[in-house]
Amino acid sequence: MDGNFRRQFVREPAGLRHHPALVLNADYRPLSYYPLSLWPWQEAIKAAWLDRVDIVAEYDESVRSPSTEIRIPSVVVLKDYVKPQKRVAFTRFNLFLRDEFCCQYCGGKGDLTFDHVIPRARGGVTSWENVVAACARCNLKKGSKSLRQCGMALRKPPRRPGAEQLMNLGRKFPPNHLHETWLDFLYWDAELEA
Repeated sequence: MDGNFRRQFVREPAGLRHHPALVLNADYRPLSYYPLSLWPWQEAIKAAWLDRVDIVAEYDESVRSPSTEIRIPSVVVLKDYVKPQKRVAFTRFNLFLRDEFCCQYCGGKGDLTFDHVIPRARGGVTSWENVVAACARCNLKKGSKSLRQCGMALRKPPRRPGAEQLMNLGRKFPPNHLHETWLDFLYWDAELEA
C-alpha cells in the first residue's frame, strides 16, 4: 500500500472530510453569510478543546483518540464577540455581491466582468460610485463611450455598500449545501410558520 495514501486515509477518513461547522458570533449570528462562515471540523474541535467556542449542534459522526471520543460539531458559537467590520473592501467579489451577480445594464447573470460607468479614458476613476458589474457583451458594446453615446442605462446607480447591506445581500446566495442544524441560525429573522 502506498504510504502517502495510507497517511491521508488515517488523517482524514472520507466520511469526516465533509463536516464543516457553522461559526456563529457570540450574538448567535453568522460571522458572514457570503461566504458563509464555516470551519473545517478539525478547527471546530480544536476551538472547543481550547474553550474558545461552545458547541450548539453536532453531527452523528465522532472522532476518536486512544482516550477520547468527540462528536463532530456542526454549529459552534464564539465565546468572545467579534465586532463586525464597518468598512467594506473594494474587491471584485464585493462589487459583484453589491450588484447581486448580475449585469447592471441588461440584467444578465453569466460571464460577468466590471465596467467603469465614466470610462477611465475620459477621466473616470475606479471607485464604488463608478464601477459596476457588466456582462462581457454589454461591456464590449459600451466600450469607452458614455452611457448616452451608446444608448445604455444603468439598472440602479452605483453606491458604496455598507457592511450590513452586503451581509444581507449574501443571504440571497446560500451555498450548495446547508446542513439542517444550520437553518435556525442562518435565517434567524425569517418569518416563522404559524
